[in-house]
Amino acid sequence: MANFIRNALKYHYNRFYQKFHYDTFRTNMLKGKELAEINQHKKNIESLDEVAFQVFSQYGEDGIIQYIISQIEIPNKIFIEFGVEDYTESNTRFLLMNNNWRGLVIDGDSRNIRFIKKDIIYWKYDITAHHSFITKDNINPIISQFTDCTDIGLLSIDIDGNDYWIWDAINVVNPRIVVCEYNSNFGAAHAVSVPYAADFEQTKAHFSNLYYGASLAALCYLANKKGYDFIGTASAGVNAFFVRKDLAGPFINYTAAGGFHQSVNKSSKDKSGQLSFLPHDKRLDVIKDMELTDVISGSVHTIKERYQL
Repeated sequence: MANFIRNALKYHYNRFYQKFHYDTFRTNMLKGKELAEINQHKKNIESLDEVAFQVFSQYGEDGIIQYIISQIEIPNKIFIEFGVEDYTESNTRFLLMNNNWRGLVIDGDSRNIRFIKKDIIYWKYDITAHHSFITKDNINPIISQFTDCTDIGLLSIDIDGNDYWIWDAINVVNPRIVVCEYNSNFGAAHAVSVPYAADFEQTKAHFSNLYYGASLAALCYLANKKGYDFIGTASAGVNAFFVRKDLAGPFINYTAAGGFHQSVNKSSKDKSGQLSFLPHDKRLDVIKDMELTDVISGSVHTIKERYQL
């Protein structure tokens, strides 16, 4: 009941906020457009933070994506993003509205999809919202139903769980850019992910919400296998950015260790469901009995064993 009330309040708050802050959104869009035009002339940047800015993204992803698309050719301006919740905060909303890209967004909560379809963007821009809990088995059919274009512009993955396994399973598109959330709690040295489970949910897997996703090293391993260079993260330590190797000339190709940032997010919870604000170096101990898969060898160990806690 508490979750139902919380979600209902969030739904109506976001709709109210959108309606009465339209002028603010429009102003932020104009500022974002100006920054994107300035940033596109920058060359040989040493950090993605140099071009980061936020309009609708969680941190600076809007600016980073704008910079990347200004440096490489993208003939098919199509994006796919999943794990978008109600899409008020996302990696592709600015791309949709500022650059008029076409896109597919997917979320596992039907309420979020209803929200998106009632949003002004749904008739004003070329976006499709699809309700599905994503698995390795259904992601390719969902994408294929949306587009038969393989050379799409961007894929953004943030499902707080099977991120590594879903990206690994995708074979019907070959995006020029991939943005994927990593779990900085797992550090930069170990190529690990939570074991695949079709029904994995972060909030149910462990009370702390710290047990999810994959390490940056795991994503870099997969990216290289799929033909991508790792071009960095923003200092917020949430999303990693990858560009297809045939297009990655303008960017620095980082190692996982070289491009790693700890997450600034302090959203851990205690057993009662309250925020515990754990510092980064205290988090692994809370989930030390949970298992991780080494994505290179396939071996499974507890976090306590893997990190010698």
